[in-house]
Amino acid sequence: MGRPEKPVDRTVPARADLADFLRGCKADAGMTYEQMAKKTSGVPSKATFERAASGVSVPAWDTVVSFVVATSSWLMSPSDPMIRARTLWICARRATRAPYYVHKAPDPEIVWGVADFSRALRDQHVWAGYPSPGEMERMAGPGELPSSTVRRIIQGHILPVDPAQAIAFLQACYATDLVLWIEAGRRALENDRTYDIATYAWVKAHKRMLAEFDSTEMQDAV
Repeated sequence: MGRPEKPVDRTVPARADLADFLRGCKADAGMTYEQMAKKTSGVPSKATFERAASGVSVPAWDTVVSFVVATSSWLMSPSDPMIRARTLWICARRATRAPYYVHKAPDPEIVWGVADFSRALRDQHVWAGYPSPGEMERMAGPGELPSSTVRRIIQGHILPVDPAQAIAFLQACYATDLVLWIEAGRRALENDRTYDIATYAWVKAHKRMLAEFDSTEMQDAV
């Protein structure tokens, strides 16, 4: 038998919760870190897996994904533990990166003007645990959300150029209720920039999303 594993570092409770969850996945699978690394062909390594479940730091999301996949049965979808892992990972990042005064996610329904919308986008970025511009660019895909644009949005210098870019930004910040966010952008532009041509793009995008939502609701009801 190998050496007993060191206790989880509980300095940051949210970080410890993630480590506890990962250790639980490993225990349920009855695997060692060495076996996990072998299953992933050494990427991540045994040492990386051990560090991810230590509670000392917040691991990269790719490492968390590999941890969950490596400890999941081939006969069972890892989607449920992955959802739980994502929630715990975001909470851990928020606890270690976000300012102390951030207590809840921003509410797009109270956005009234352009300044409100810009601030809400920045608050969502904080609530997501400060994903870096590079991370967000990679999540959105080539050309969808340049890191230079992300940087200017989170500095409050610009808004997304259109609804599509706003959605890419919000998804990279793990936002939900995208219909409400696009409605907030439409409302902000209509109130502050009524005759701006960009306003019509937001109005159109909001109507399209509402139509798609209604269509999905009808299909679910059948």
